[in-house]
Amino acid sequence: MKRSSGARLCATAAMGALSLALVTGCGSSDEGSKDSGDKGSSSSSAAASDAKALTSAALEKLLLAQGEVKGYKVGSGDDTAATSKSAVKVDKAECAPMAWATNGLPPGDTDANATNSLTEDKASDAPTALDDVSEADIEGAFDITMTYVGLSSYEGDGAEKTIKTLSDGVTACSGGYGFTADGESSKVTKVASEKGSGQGDESVAFTQDVEVEGQTVTAHTEVVRKGNTLATFFTMDLAALAKGGEMSDVPAAVIDAQVAKLS
Repeated sequence: MKRSSGARLCATAAMGALSLALVTGCGSSDEGSKDSGDKGSSSSSAAASDAKALTSAALEKLLLAQGEVKGYKVGSGDDTAATSKSAVKVDKAECAPMAWATNGLPPGDTDANATNSLTEDKASDAPTALDDVSEADIEGAFDITMTYVGLSSYEGDGAEKTIKTLSDGVTACSGGYGFTADGESSKVTKVASEKGSGQGDESVAFTQDVEVEGQTVTAHTEVVRKGNTLATFFTMDLAALAKGGEMSDVPAAVIDAQVAKLS
């Protein structure tokens, strides 16, 4: 079996088993005191009041497509943890937008959304015969970094209000929160703001620490506003899922390419 094929199978299996516990609360780091990446948006408030939300079909066309980001393969994003906000229960209402954002769901009040995923395309010289697969090959199959991208669009100034709600939530939920996804309970132990990409009209970047099967996993999320559309990014590393520790930062190339496509 080629390692590239095995990696995809392992990724699918691992996502199915663990994403309900992790994706709802994608991680934080001890460096949570980093400066916020928010940028002011008062100059765009008047224009935003008349904005009309894009449809989900229109957002689908704005998602990154295969070949638009070098070194990444584009997937459907169908393996995010939840299919609706009703599947995610949070014990602090102010923390819900963060849980939604890291679940591939719109962080604000809209049904207009679209999601896909980008997986880092790592070259492989792995053996082609199953008998030649080593323990290192098996471990390498979990060396996968996947970034989920969610687009959501809002009427009027809904996108701006959602960014503020997220920013406020990072502060209000700094001590963590509990959540249930599809009946499985888990806990985020820490939330903190961090420096964002500086892309779009404004952005919110934050980290969360989440307990996953006895391990603490640290991951990063960023939400960027461009007009009345929000682009949500969060990255998962299967190796970190298995061992605990910090996930990768959201790749700058993915953020840059997606925001540019919204312009």
